[in-house]
Amino acid sequence: MARWQAGLLFLGLLGAGCPGPEPDPPPPAPVDPVHDALSRPVTPTLDPAAFAGAVACQTCHPQHYAEWQTSRHAYAMRDEVFRRLVAIRQADYAGAQDQFCTQCHSAICARGGACVDGFSFDALPPVALEGVTCEACHRVSGLERRYNSGHVLDPGGPMRGTIEDPATSPFHATEYSPLHATSEFCAGCHDVIELSGLNLERPFAEWSESPAAGTTETCQSCHMPTREGVAAEGGPPRTVHEHRFIGVDLPPDEVADAAERALHEARVQALLTSTATLAVTVPSAVPAGAQLDLVLTVKNENRAHNFPTGTTFVRQAWVAVTVTDADGMVVYETGGLDSQGDLRDAFSTVEPYGDADLLKLSSGLVDARGNPTVFPWRAAEHASQTLPPRYARTFTLFVPTSTTTQGPLQVEAKVRFRTFPPFLLRVLGMEEEAARLPIYDVASARAVVAVE
Repeated sequence: MARWQAGLLFLGLLGAGCPGPEPDPPPPAPVDPVHDALSRPVTPTLDPAAFAGAVACQTCHPQHYAEWQTSRHAYAMRDEVFRRLVAIRQADYAGAQDQFCTQCHSAICARGGACVDGFSFDALPPVALEGVTCEACHRVSGLERRYNSGHVLDPGGPMRGTIEDPATSPFHATEYSPLHATSEFCAGCHDVIELSGLNLERPFAEWSESPAAGTTETCQSCHMPTREGVAAEGGPPRTVHEHRFIGVDLPPDEVADAAERALHEARVQALLTSTATLAVTVPSAVPAGAQLDLVLTVKNENRAHNFPTGTTFVRQAWVAVTVTDADGMVVYETGGLDSQGDLRDAFSTVEPYGDADLLKLSSGLVDARGNPTVFPWRAAEHASQTLPPRYARTFTLFVPTSTTTQGPLQVEAKVRFRTFPPFLLRVLGMEEEAARLPIYDVASARAVVAVE
């Protein structure tokens, strides 16, 4: 009997002594795991020429167009980080999986035969390069699934939206769509499952399990705030939605002037600072040479999704703590950066694993050999340390002191966040961008400890 067969027999005998319900059978493996009839078709299911570019909407909807133009949706296919990640995936699979990322970043491209195996961004039609363009949302007629570009596109149909009594337009038919007002609508692209079956992005799944799910609070409540205005030039006054779709990313310089960029930065900071709180608990005094037990509690104040959310395997959220003595000398530190601006974790090329106490709040991928990776298509496991909605997590750090330590000790703690780790941008050949990545301080707390 082969060793693996003996192992299976042993497991079977173990199971025989454990009464309980039969486990669900595994789902059948797809015949073609790369393609999907809805969002990654083998042959095109629509013609990109059937969709108007965003500039065609500008005349009647100038405010919406101006906002969208600075949004993440508008540069979903032009973003340099995205393009370089696609290039690495193309190299890994000789282009055979090129529809996976583009199914959401440009559904018109993926379904329209433009994003074929080994495609070049330079050869794509303009409407495909517009990413999540106006008609990519407003021509949606339904939702087949709540992940991986699960929406149904209707090229010849009316323009759909959340206005219950849309005005008649001489340019296109209009129709009220209750779907567009729901979180499910956003789920179609913002929840992502890799071809391997690995859950990558879960903002909708997080929302569906959150306190917000039982209320009127949707994705649009925060990311498409309302204002009074007009939906179209010459139209009646209405409550309309902003189309900047602000999250944590900033628009590239070429699509936003200084004022618009400052607005985005302020809004990102406001979103983040309303998300988490931090508390530090310490004793009033510690004997010199004794261990200081430093208790940190981080709470996600967001009711709707985890902190952080989305592409948490490249987002960086962590706790930085510095303890200084009476002379201002650092006696303890965690969450600091190495000389290249990276966290001192597995990915640091200067001090790998140099921060044993590092408290991360994001997630991590590992490949089949157990090695850390930031490329999801190479990953076999995805472990998350993110904070669920309204959830508090407590950490205890053990800070050593010496018999010569002079007090009082000043404790400064911060929850910090940035959109990408610098090492990833350097791997992508974006050294300049890596050097100027902003770090946001989400929450902070201080404490003083006497030394006896």
